Amino acid sequence: MDSPLQFDINGIKECQRNRHPLLFVDRVFDVVPGEKASGLKCFTYNEWFFPAHFDDEPNVPGFIQVESLVQTFIMSFLSKDELRGKKTNFLGINNVKFKRKIVPGDTLIIHATLQSYRRGIATGSAVSFVGDEPACSADFVVAVPDVLDQFKPKSAA
Repeated sequence: MDSPLQFDINGIKECQRNRHPLLFVDRVFDVVPGEKASGLKCFTYNEWFFPAHFDDEPNVPGFIQVESLVQTFIMSFLSKDELRGKKTNFLGINNVKFKRKIVPGDTLIIHATLQSYRRGIATGSAVSFVGDEPACSADFVVAVPDVLDQFKPKSAA
């Protein structure tokens, strides 16, 4: 079996379309294309959202936590050569759970598992931790429109 893959920020940008200021994963590692990916996000006080969320008690907004999870999750299939750089769309987010506050200085470690990828639709889940403490988890359904469109019925002309 091949060694798991890893991606720095430039490698991540080759695989997925998220860009600053909405790229919320710094490194992806332990990637087995078509199976799993792990990632990390280091949150510093310099993040654009901390002054507004909240100036007296800065913490990471829930949508950014979920986006960190899904960006790691999509690397479990966008790391495949034939899918690199493809656009993705959310079809569903389920069972989101927030277990702890994430504050400046925390590093979020994310583990994502691809349960199924068929006809441009990926299903799976991701869990995150700060140290050994659970932070956030969610189940995802994500489409790759370029692939999914190949399976849509053609309209009669």
